[in-house]
Amino acid sequence: MALTHTSLPLPLVAQGKVRDVYDAQLTDGEYRGALLFVATDRISAFDVILQNGIPDKGRVLHGLSEFWFELLTPSILRSHVLATRWDDFPEVLRERLAAHRTQVDGRAMLVRRAQVLPLEAIVRGYLTGSGWSEYKRAGTVHGISLPPGLVESQRIPGGPLFTPSTKAEQGAHDENIHPDRVAELIGQPLADKVAGAAKALYAKAAEHAQSRGILLADTKFEFGLLPPETPGAPDELILVDEVLTPDSSRFWAADTYREGAPQASFDKQYVRDWMKAHGLEQAARTFTPVTLPDDVVAQTAAKYREAYERITGKSFP
Repeated sequence: MALTHTSLPLPLVAQGKVRDVYDAQLTDGEYRGALLFVATDRISAFDVILQNGIPDKGRVLHGLSEFWFELLTPSILRSHVLATRWDDFPEVLRERLAAHRTQVDGRAMLVRRAQVLPLEAIVRGYLTGSGWSEYKRAGTVHGISLPPGLVESQRIPGGPLFTPSTKAEQGAHDENIHPDRVAELIGQPLADKVAGAAKALYAKAAEHAQSRGILLADTKFEFGLLPPETPGAPDELILVDEVLTPDSSRFWAADTYREGAPQASFDKQYVRDWMKAHGLEQAARTFTPVTLPDDVVAQTAAKYREAYERITGKSFP
């Protein structure tokens, strides 16, 4: 059964499309002010949260994020992660949540509070999705000119590309922007750091994914700032939110990859395709509730589990 809502004895700070964010009410040491991120089984597509969830999806997202955070940080940069496993949570928090453990164990991570930057740091290695749509129309991706004659799903010449977007309120559309506009939002020095970190994270993740028979077509990262430990030093850029999950990335099977067509994928593209086939791309604008049929739920759950197993090399618990 899918867990689409949580109810914990902690203050609810925010509720996103997938995650419920709680104040962990911790006051000591490095955990002071920490937040508890809980990955539910909710699923969204085309900016609408669907009525039913995907069983175990939140556990897949949590497990994959845990894997990638361990692989990528802190070698490239630090992250907001303090603890990802129940046994590593402070004892006072475990005691408070003991009666609610089934909503938390294998789904929740304890994280530092950070000032989240107002952009999605998208990195594209292949021409697909909104990037392909823009290229067909204008020969560009996020306003970046590309050579003529490229085809759908082709590896981007000179890529990967840093192709950011603004962060819209829930239910609204993010706006794809040219990388130069990032400096207008956060200043040039920080914009350069974000672009460099995003591309470095993508490169290391894509290398690992390819070793597991997966092509990382594109992904999005989010970054935040921590106050400096040394007075007068700049704020520290860190990686926040989830990372490299089927919700935030396009994973393709390397053995069936062919240029010039859509690809077999291990992500929520299956749900997007079903919604397109049923004319539901505008459901968010028309406030139309969307419920997935059982077979689409089962297929999507299987794809998420396969993504976990292929990327980590472990059986899904």
